[in-house]
Amino acid sequence: MRTRTAVVAALTAALVLTTAAPAPAAPGGPSRAAELLGRQTLPANDGWAAAGTGTTGGSAAAPDRVRVVRTRAELVAALGGDNATNAADASPKIVYVAGTVDGFEGPDGTPLDCADLADPEYSLPAYLAAYDPATWGRTNPSGPLEAARVRSVAAQTRQTQINVGSNTTIIGLRGARLTGLTLMIDRVDNVIVRNIEFADARDCFPAWSPTDGDTGNWNSQYDQISVRRSEHVWIDHNTFTDGDNPDSAQPVYFGRPWQVHDGSLDVTHTASLVTASWNRFTGRDKVMLIGSSNTVGPDVGRLNVTVRHNLFDGTLQRLPRVRFGQVDVHENHYRLGGPGFAYALGVGVQSALYAENNFFTLTGDTAPADLLYDWGGTALTERGTWVRQGDRLPRPVDLRAAYNAAHDPDLGGDAGWTPTLRAARPLPAPLVPFVVDTWAGAGRLPL
Repeated sequence: MRTRTAVVAALTAALVLTTAAPAPAAPGGPSRAAELLGRQTLPANDGWAAAGTGTTGGSAAAPDRVRVVRTRAELVAALGGDNATNAADASPKIVYVAGTVDGFEGPDGTPLDCADLADPEYSLPAYLAAYDPATWGRTNPSGPLEAARVRSVAAQTRQTQINVGSNTTIIGLRGARLTGLTLMIDRVDNVIVRNIEFADARDCFPAWSPTDGDTGNWNSQYDQISVRRSEHVWIDHNTFTDGDNPDSAQPVYFGRPWQVHDGSLDVTHTASLVTASWNRFTGRDKVMLIGSSNTVGPDVGRLNVTVRHNLFDGTLQRLPRVRFGQVDVHENHYRLGGPGFAYALGVGVQSALYAENNFFTLTGDTAPADLLYDWGGTALTERGTWVRQGDRLPRPVDLRAAYNAAHDPDLGGDAGWTPTLRAARPLPAPLVPFVVDTWAGAGRLPL
């Protein structure tokens, strides 16, 4: 087993990535260190995003496409100038985020709220009165009020969904924060997002789904980062939270929590070749969905994702939940348990999840058997897991065996593939908490 000093030395070396020659610093622009980080590319073999042509983001950006942004309007301008068409802007670009950029900020900088985005014919009290299951029943909402809600959602999408084009790097300067918005990476290739705190991507107009579960559920639309129909995406050293608007503070309508948040980092709609590394997910419910439906079709052979060296701290589910893809989950630290915890690894339809050298710190009565959930899958490869339960000493645990002892049907032990895209030999699981807790999240890069 490597010593702690050797581990830190290896980790530091791994963070000194291959760097393209940077453009000279502009007056008032980012520091030299920030320039170097802005032009870094994903190292060779570092997860699925390194496959094929690899992921270089905006490393080839000309000086006029390197911008520092402090407002929503400046962010949209740096990404191409028009949010409606920015996804088609494939010019290499580097966008440095300084301070807090709020998706609920009007073109003139005026703060907006949900009332500003609501259709004139929509009101929540009227919606609740119209679609109360006691009178409406268990059928989907329809009619003028539901149509007004849909128009309201469209208005919010235009405001808070920020579209990102190919060949883009978005990197936060020290203290950078994106709040109340979604970075939408859709139908593009070659994107890097690093060193940013994402907070409170709230939905003003959740949908009531009366047949979702036994009693219905409220469902929100907006992820913090959504990767769809895209390839070669590297999400690194970011922090994901609900900010000062936690799910626990939301009201209850129709007997169900008013759900204003969706995923932290969802990879769906045939997206593939994604690496998520050194991120910190804190206090969130739905975290990482890989694959959006159980329908066998275009997702087959896609949704290949690497999830490594991330900290899942007080999160409740989808860590990740996987359908169809070959997903490599290794050397992550999970601090889980308590009220609302559902599961960690979701084994979904035709999924091929390979979990290695992960470490679970469990509180309350959460047990190893609770960490897997069968969403229609049949097998996973799981090895090298360690668990610390409460005050007990850490110990190696076979999660699949623990799950199978408590649930039927059993999950098989062979996901059908072995990862080859790894930049370094995995750390022993007992070292993972020290390394991951130290380095994961925004603010850890030398900016």
